[in-house]
Amino acid sequence: MLVELSIIPVGNDAHLSDDLAGTLRIVDDSQLPYQLTPAGTCIEGNWDEVMAVVRRCHEQMRERSSHVFTTIRIEDEADAENKLVNNVASVAEKVAKPLSRT
Repeated sequence: MLVELSIIPVGNDAHLSDDLAGTLRIVDDSQLPYQLTPAGTCIEGNWDEVMAVVRRCHEQMRERSSHVFTTIRIEDEADAENKLVNNVASVAEKVAKPLSRT
């Protein structure tokens, strides 16, 4: 299962990196595969593992802010593995080039 997680504290500083650093520590400590993106974090694992991390991240952010928006999107495909890499690689293969420019 692949989950895209976005947590936004409301009413705090416009720059969220300090707030988000704590949640990323939770994700990193989970030992689950993940990818930080500019607008969220993708986490891969089974339902119980991933949702436990999502819950801890949400609760940690609620300790920092009294108003939090947490959004999750779930891709749940039977017998699929390594979705963090394979989803992007599949599209890049069809385009015949890497799909990133920074």
